[in-house]
Amino acid sequence: MANLTLASFGSTVRKHRDNKTLRESAREIGVGPATLMRVASRRVPDVDTFAKICRWLKVDPGTVLGFVPAARESVPSDTATLVSAHLRADQVPNLETAQALARMIMVAVSRQKPIETNDV
Repeated sequence: MANLTLASFGSTVRKHRDNKTLRESAREIGVGPATLMRVASRRVPDVDTFAKICRWLKVDPGTVLGFVPAARESVPSDTATLVSAHLRADQVPNLETAQALARMIMVAVSRQKPIETNDV
């Protein structure tokens, strides 16, 4: 999936569904059909939905948000799934704002110290 961006996320979801119904695809992803329909209509999903859809598409969420993979080496891959623009469902996001917020979050995550198992 070359050049997958937040702006093309919805159309990629529609294409990836292939011949499956909206309900079948939503069940596979673990979201409701109405949620999947909103995403396919170019609405930005919440963080959990974004992560689920990225797993379903088998794409790195950082790539969708415009990150260069080499700059993210120190960030655990599970953490990257938690990053997305979290806007109201009826709003089309400003791509630059979403990418700037995602970069700030990724920098903060990369600077966190790992939790020691004996600290818990």
